[in-house]
Amino acid sequence: MNILIESSKDFERDLKQLTGNEKDIVITKINECAQRFELQESNAYHKLRRIHSLLNLVDRNSSSLYVLKISHDLRVILSVDDDPVFEQTIITLFRVVKRSDLEKAYKGIAESLYHGYINTTSELAA
Repeated sequence: MNILIESSKDFERDLKQLTGNEKDIVITKINECAQRFELQESNAYHKLRRIHSLLNLVDRNSSSLYVLKISHDLRVILSVDDDPVFEQTIITLFRVVKRSDLEKAYKGIAESLYHGYINTTSELAA
């Protein structure tokens, strides 16, 4: 399986703000994650986490948005999408954020990606 890694401008900006050591760790963790998908390991998603409490899609749709823990304080928000036509997995890197900024960044990306597919609080209460 081929792996295509794409990065957003926000991700690139976030990466530039990190120290050299932090950048190295982020790149290493992302490469380790990509390698698990490339080798089609059964535990490829093991290090990725979804934040279900922040994202409730209508019609039981499933999000491809994940969080990869880099260190105690850093997280990468990314998506993983399989493309069976071209026999590849696309990993899109959206942000590198501090753990304390994760919720806000995750919500912003989710709203941008899934606009119109997210249940609102009033819809959930009905």
